[in-house]
This record gives sequence, C-alpha cells and structure tokens, in this order.
Amino acid sequence: MTSSAISSPKAVFLDIDGTYADRGTVPPEHRDAVRAARAAGHKVFLCTGRPVSLIFPQMLEAGFDGIVAAAGAHVTVEGEVLLDLRFPDDLAARTLTALDAHHGVYWLETPDATYAHQFAVDTVDDHMPDHMKKADEHGKARAQVLSHLTIVDDLHQVRIGKVTVMHADAPLADIAAEIGPDLGVIGSSIPGMGDRAGELYMAHVHKATGIESVIAHLGLGREDVIAFGDGPNDIEMVEFAGLGVAIEGARDELLAVADRTCAGPEKAGLATAFAELGLIPG
Repeated sequence: MTSSAISSPKAVFLDIDGTYADRGTVPPEHRDAVRAARAAGHKVFLCTGRPVSLIFPQMLEAGFDGIVAAAGAHVTVEGEVLLDLRFPDDLAARTLTALDAHHGVYWLETPDATYAHQFAVDTVDDHMPDHMKKADEHGKARAQVLSHLTIVDDLHQVRIGKVTVMHADAPLADIAAEIGPDLGVIGSSIPGMGDRAGELYMAHVHKATGIESVIAHLGLGREDVIAFGDGPNDIEMVEFAGLGVAIEGARDELLAVADRTCAGPEKAGLATAFAELGLIPG
C-alpha cells in the first residue's frame, strides 16, 4: 500500500531504541528513508530518552534536522539549543539522597556526559538479565553504554537532566514517591529488569515538551507532526502528534493513543511506513 506524496512539509520525530534502531543498530533502510524524507522537504528529528552523550555516531549517520534528547529535556535544531532543562538543586539532592539510601545502581545523564560512581559500573552486571550479558547485539549495546560512562566521586556536582536506575532495594515507583511529586518515574525498557529499574525525570518534562519547542521554532502546528515510538515514554509524543504511529507489539497504553502502527526496526518498518504515508516515494 502506498500513498501520494505529502505536499506540505512535515516534522517527523523518531524514537531511537526499538523504533529507529534495533539494539543500537540502525537498519540501512531506515537511514535511506530519513535521507529521502529530508530530500523531499520534510524535517526529521530523533526524539529519544537517551541523553545526547549516549547517542552514538551510527545513529546519526543519516543526518537529522535536530534532536529531542533526554525525553524532552534537551532540544537542538540545526545545532541551536532550544531547551536544556536540568533538575532544580533541591530535587537533585533529594533524588541522590534517596537513591543512595536504597543502594541504587544508577547513572546521571547530561548532554555532555553520563556520570556514575565506580560502584555502579562494578555491580551493574549483578542486576542485568542474562540476555544482556551475552556476546550478541544485546550485550554489545550494554557494553557500549557502560564504556561511555564517566566515573566521578561526587555526583552531587552534576547538573542532572535525567537518571537511569539499574537496581535499588525497593521498587523504583516507591522511591520516586518518597522523593516527591515533582519527580516522574517510568519502568525500564529492558525486558526482565523488573520494578526496581527505570528512569527518573522532572515530572513536567516529556517528549511532547521537546516537540512543542521544535514546532514553535519552525512555525509549524501539531497537525504537521508525525511521531513514531514503541515505549511508555513515547505516549505523550504519539498522543500529541497530528499523526502518531506505534510500533507493532507496543504496550496497550501506547497503542491506545496511536493513529496507526508499523513494523519494528528488525523489519525496517519505518521505511515501509514512510512510503505508505507519502513522506518518500513508494
């Protein structure tokens, strides 16, 4: 099934993990689709929970008009920084104090680097599911992230954009509730991690926050936005978009707000969807 080309330019936002990339690897068909969509006059952006410091070169090879990173906390368009939101000092202090009290294994994400105690690097494998430890694509993705951590003694000096928690001695939702309502929590996207792993973020910040700043900068409206995602942190952006696309097999909460679905990166689903939507020649 193909559609005629879209005449007005669209702003297309792509989640990375599980949408644009499969375990850190981008299918060549996806790179080609992004290049073709941009050549047709559309703006294409990565829109990811990853901080800029963990978006690796292979993920950027296609060329993009900008990046919504850290699940909306950091936004760039053609190299210009539109948003750089960090935890207020009090929230950062409360978060680190609570995580340390619960023996948290975590790292702090910023655009420039991702910071951790040596303790986190030394113990993270104790809490990883077996499939992440194998010498396959899962294991390579894990090793790549760990190799990009910057080890520091005093994490309280870091201006936090977002926190990834690999383990704690209590459910992460309970820890977030202790910290307060200004902190949001979402479960880990890694299968098998359980309820003691996930991400902590500023409660008022999500991917749609970043998208709003992009389209305001470009003079576009919600009706001009097409968004693709597969995870819980994609719900707001898929719901916000004029056309929201969920990856097949996504959670029910995401499917409920999506306008349509497409196949995942293992089947180069974005390339097919781009053609069907008229973003590129079919």
